[in-house]
Amino acid sequence: MENNIEAEGLVLHYGSTRALDGVDLSAPAGTVLGVLGPNGAGKTTAVRVLATLLRADAGTARVAGHDVAREPQAVREQIGLTGQYASVDEDLTGRQNLVMIGRLLGFSRPEAHARATDLLARFSLTDAGGRPAKTYSGGMRRRLDLAASLVNRPKVLFLDEPTTGLDPRSRNEVWDTVRGLVDDGTTVLLTTQYLEEADELADDIVVFDAGKVVARGTSDELKHRTGAQTLTARPRDRRDSPVVLQVLEQVTGAVPTTDGRGTSSVPVPSEALLGAVLDQLTVRGVAVSELAVRLPSLDDVFFALTGSSTTPTPEASLA
Repeated sequence: MENNIEAEGLVLHYGSTRALDGVDLSAPAGTVLGVLGPNGAGKTTAVRVLATLLRADAGTARVAGHDVAREPQAVREQIGLTGQYASVDEDLTGRQNLVMIGRLLGFSRPEAHARATDLLARFSLTDAGGRPAKTYSGGMRRRLDLAASLVNRPKVLFLDEPTTGLDPRSRNEVWDTVRGLVDDGTTVLLTTQYLEEADELADDIVVFDAGKVVARGTSDELKHRTGAQTLTARPRDRRDSPVVLQVLEQVTGAVPTTDGRGTSSVPVPSEALLGAVLDQLTVRGVAVSELAVRLPSLDDVFFALTGSSTTPTPEASLA
């Protein structure tokens, strides 16, 4: 499958700071590349280079088939860009915002209105299209912002922390929108500080730290990389908890812990031990309401790879 984003050996300095230190990235058409990393790791800098807003000191990058250094205008014609905060004019209506952008892109007036109508419908904003953007909810503003970035029908969409500050319902609306774009063949590069967001949306994930890509893979591959799995068990009757603890320690050879809900947990090297635990509990007549082996969360992976919290101060927005 042809890559719509491809970068090799990107290097960029800010004075004596090496903001990008040999970064390689790739994303095929119709996929989401999640980019994670602590504050200052180089995520936004890499996006700025790919979006032709910065020029790398070394390395090469192609977006939608065009070289970002030699063909910046051709790249700009094929991309959409949405920063952390809505960039639409709040005093204009939703329709006026989209028509204005269409006209700036060279659309005729009828073409701009037709495109605005299509996008308002696509993002469930038709009824709100005649209202000023300042009357929109947070989720509606983000959808309008996404619509604005799609006026030119981009092959590649850069989303820099698109759900920052949104409530869970609005965040889910944006996620559904992104999924729809990918289904239509758009390639999305998503930077995010929400590990759940990368888990939900990304086909592939790269983790940045100190200007370098320190890990790459699917969510599950990165979780397996840490090698830590946890077996959890919770009896239906909490009076059976001592038996559960005894069985877990006997089977795994490790000392389990128990949380306030009565769920006991113990690290295990393999999910194969799950069957042995179930057999022992069954022999002892203990019924369980929960028995599972889980991979570490993406939170755990992030911390293991970067040594950083997953909620640092966000990098500067692209907007």
